[in-house]
Amino acid sequence: MTQLQFNLNMELLKDSVMNSNIETVVKSAIVLVLNEFMEKERDDYLNVSAYERSMERHDYRNGYYDREFTMSIGKITLKVPRTRNGEFSPTVFEKYARCDQALVISMLEMVINGVSTRKVTHIVEQLCGESISKSFVSSLTQKLDPIVNEWAQRPLNTTYYPFLFVDAMYVKVREDQRVVSKAIYIATAITKNNTREILGLSVDHTENYDSWSRFFQQLKSRGLQSPKLVISDAHQGLQKAIQREFIGTTWQRCNVHFKRNIIEKLPKKDSAEIRVMIKRIFEAVTIEDVRLFKDELMSQFGNQPKYEKALAILDEGFEDTIQYMNHPVEVRCHIRSTNSLERLNQEIRRREKVIRIFPNTQSAFRLVGAVLMQYQETTYNKKKTLTK
Repeated sequence: MTQLQFNLNMELLKDSVMNSNIETVVKSAIVLVLNEFMEKERDDYLNVSAYERSMERHDYRNGYYDREFTMSIGKITLKVPRTRNGEFSPTVFEKYARCDQALVISMLEMVINGVSTRKVTHIVEQLCGESISKSFVSSLTQKLDPIVNEWAQRPLNTTYYPFLFVDAMYVKVREDQRVVSKAIYIATAITKNNTREILGLSVDHTENYDSWSRFFQQLKSRGLQSPKLVISDAHQGLQKAIQREFIGTTWQRCNVHFKRNIIEKLPKKDSAEIRVMIKRIFEAVTIEDVRLFKDELMSQFGNQPKYEKALAILDEGFEDTIQYMNHPVEVRCHIRSTNSLERLNQEIRRREKVIRIFPNTQSAFRLVGAVLMQYQETTYNKKKTLTK
């Protein structure tokens, strides 16, 4: 173990204690320790102490140079020893680089968790006593690019995903000095081992058949096999893309969205009975009972004009909304709607509201990707299997 002998400048330390705050005292003490540590490292490198003569000497001392070093306590100035041939390099900066890395990681985590760039710069200034520019924080976030890109392009052929959930949300992005709306496509899945996983994302100009097809083709290029069921809302372009890209896959219309569409068309007054019967349909245990309860409702209320629009929606989308009933009872509550994906979208929206307008498409992809990675790690990975 390295033994250090400190020749402390007691007058300097005394002045720091008597006339400065505790932060200055801590900084002064750290400077003294690190300077002494580097001096000892140079002695070890030269294989000779100061003013000592030896035939085994490796090199000669060549003074010092000042180097500023930012740590979590703030910026300090160290006297770095040099050698004549210039090959000596102290390990202090390598060892304590972890402080810098921790600071950078903390800054990135603040951005991912929805802290604005302005607030990040203020927090870092309070912690380190050093001001940083917003452009510096922005440049740091670009360190996420290779990480997010690697995650977004990871292979999907290592397991089978029988149930796929897809949805799109919209964010504002600056493009050619204009603020435009961009669609962010997100796909999650339930694995054959009954765990959840976020498969990927994409940013496109608008939500239509072509953009959904491109997103599905991207997932397939990474090895995604056709699932048993794709759960989504009733966007027509999305439905068409599912039929085209996943041969043999069944489409499950989101149960929650479907019931909401029906209820919106019911009159607010004198509709309590039909509302109860609609609820009864989707609480049935068997697919036979689901169809039976639906037929009873249509028979009882089908001739009443005030229910015509609601019943038309029920009849048109009924079969697509009960496909989850063809799967085991224990998984039905997890695959009948896109609620899990809606909760994920809320996490993204909470952070996106702080930014409000992304400076470009890549920044939107970067932040949303980082949020998805974090959600996968902190939420989905902690759950061994699905729970109700």
